[in-house]
Amino acid sequence: MTLNSRVTSILSSGCCYLACVMPAEFLKIHPLNPEPRKINRACEILNNSGIIIYPTDTIYGIGCDLMNRRAVERLCQILKLKPQKLNLSFICHDLSHISEYVKRLETHEFKILKKALPGAFTFIFESSTKVPKILDVNKKTVGIRIPDHKIPLALVQSLGNPLITSSIKDEDTILEYTTAPEEIYEDFKNKVDLIIDGGAGGNVPSTIVDFTSGEPVVTREGLGDFEVFR
Repeated sequence: MTLNSRVTSILSSGCCYLACVMPAEFLKIHPLNPEPRKINRACEILNNSGIIIYPTDTIYGIGCDLMNRRAVERLCQILKLKPQKLNLSFICHDLSHISEYVKRLETHEFKILKKALPGAFTFIFESSTKVPKILDVNKKTVGIRIPDHKIPLALVQSLGNPLITSSIKDEDTILEYTTAPEEIYEDFKNKVDLIIDGGAGGNVPSTIVDFTSGEPVVTREGLGDFEVFR
């Protein structure tokens, strides 16, 4: 198949980004003062079923627009996940955004989240009816993040939807997470559409706190210290 015929085939399938033809875009964004023009460029890619890699306050993440079915399908393919095994988190921009995707948020839970977020936590709640049927699978719970990092917060605020996200892991048995954007680019340049360079990432994931039983239960100890918020 010629290059032109490959491009035509991809465009006719509804995918505007040619990850299988062209390498990913590499975009450096200031971590403290994200340039609006560059954030808009990232959102343009997300709006066109794009998959992006971006920094957070913990480790680099890979994600897409939660409401874009084609993008979620592509993300599952990249991560080699079946829909039934899809336990990814949503990145939201503030507490009001969270309330849209959580079935209920009790007063004491809201007070904890208000103190802990933005921060290095993933909070698990029962999902609301607004959470879409992801690849025809109803998800009963949802992991919510508001990272303490300007870039992902600017992305979701500009996009208007949460990012559905997972961590970028390293095949190294010692270093679990890749921290250098340049290394991430070499690993993923032919799989995703955009890699954002926001500086070196961390190698400790978020702390996971499960609220589905009514009381907070830490199910993974990570960067965030939840004990100070109890």
